[in-house]
Amino acid sequence: MNNQILGFIGGSGLYDIDFIKNKKAISIRSSFGKPSDKIIEGKIGNQKVYFLSRHGRGHKLSPQEINYRANIECLKKCNVTDLISLSAVGSLKEKLSPGTFVIVDQFIDKTQLREKTFFKDGIVAHVPMAKPTSKILMKLSLKVLKELNIRNQYMGTYVAIEGPQFSTRSESLLYKSWNADVIGMTNMPEAKLAREAEMRYCSISMVTDYDCWHDNFESVDVEMLLKNLKNNSENALNFIKKFTYLYSKGIDFGADNTSSILNNSIVTQKKYWKKDTRKKLKTILERYNKDNK
Repeated sequence: MNNQILGFIGGSGLYDIDFIKNKKAISIRSSFGKPSDKIIEGKIGNQKVYFLSRHGRGHKLSPQEINYRANIECLKKCNVTDLISLSAVGSLKEKLSPGTFVIVDQFIDKTQLREKTFFKDGIVAHVPMAKPTSKILMKLSLKVLKELNIRNQYMGTYVAIEGPQFSTRSESLLYKSWNADVIGMTNMPEAKLAREAEMRYCSISMVTDYDCWHDNFESVDVEMLLKNLKNNSENALNFIKKFTYLYSKGIDFGADNTSSILNNSIVTQKKYWKKDTRKKLKTILERYNKDNK
């Protein structure tokens, strides 16, 4: 067992993990309000894990209602170092048929109404987003998907739209023309906030439909989405189990600087930090303050 802590965020259709041992639901207070649900703590094998339902049990939260800052801060309070995000998406490419799992490495953020940073009100930070996902976690994910014989694509671009409505056909064709691979509503600002929280992030996108660009397939609707979510959920749970087992053997993250990314991202001098903001960001800044006294 390594000393890293693994966290999972489950999207549409993935609201619980029944094989977690010593399971307990914990309520954690956030400086930014309530997370989507109680966080599940337990073990898979010998590895400690945390699980959070992004939309809440029963799917109560629409994409724009999710408190992304609270979700990430609460997982940070659990000392999660590595975060695997599982999400239902539409496909923007013919070859990415329903049931395909895409290991995302890039994002295009088209959301407009969400809080996208922890850093405001007197403390400014600019984290780099050129490589928003962890290559090390991506490669481990690829190994897992191959061993499970799950159809997959390594690397791909995720277009994040505001929702909750699906795209118009013109929008879908536009995103397709950008050479993007999948379209969803929830990985932004989640990936940005995980980066600010110095958590390694990996996005696994599970294709349920062809959005509405494809001439030979019906446009996505909730009935289609739910049918294919059910088909993907078993593979998602198998992925979580296998991934955790391999992760628990130990991974060398020496080439990844995410865990110290704030060292070169915060531009406001400490003497100018607002007291209230510093207090609010206590969890996010804990490592930084300790190492940069």
